[in-house]
Amino acid sequence: MIDSLFSTAPSLDEPLHILSACHQRIYGQLETLDRLLRWLPDHGADADAQKAAAAVMRYFDTAAVNHHRDEEEDLFPCLIQRVAAEGQYRVKSLVRWAQDDHAALARKWIVLRAQLKAIADGESDQLSADDVANFTARYHNHMDREDNELLPYAAQLLTEADLAVFSRNMKARRRVRA
Repeated sequence: MIDSLFSTAPSLDEPLHILSACHQRIYGQLETLDRLLRWLPDHGADADAQKAAAAVMRYFDTAAVNHHRDEEEDLFPCLIQRVAAEGQYRVKSLVRWAQDDHAALARKWIVLRAQLKAIADGESDQLSADDVANFTARYHNHMDREDNELLPYAAQLLTEADLAVFSRNMKARRRVRA
């Protein structure tokens, strides 16, 4: 039975669902980047291109940063604390990979952001297809591993108390009243 005709975003009281929903929003932003790349040759840095570039920048400068902080400051330490001895190596390796990948994504973002800023300001219509492809591919791989490896561990290991603390911290990062 369908509960509603409208899809709703999970609340910050559901931190693991928020992380997964954030991945879906990231996919949407990556699609916007791809559309922008195809738009620019015919339309230049017109008003639509400027809005799209600004929206992508706003997302990756705020929501994506909060998402990575949610993982690094709350999820990862909690996972390492909760995993049994026999799973320690696997979880620690996965966490180390995710942290390293966050850093690599941040470096790629700096390069891409400079191009988007010039487009958003109407100063350029140049966006590197290679930079977009590399950023997009890396993010796709990153989210796939998190969705299929990291988040399932979290769903198994985190307690209700862990999730409550995680939720409180997510709200604080976003300055949302509890």
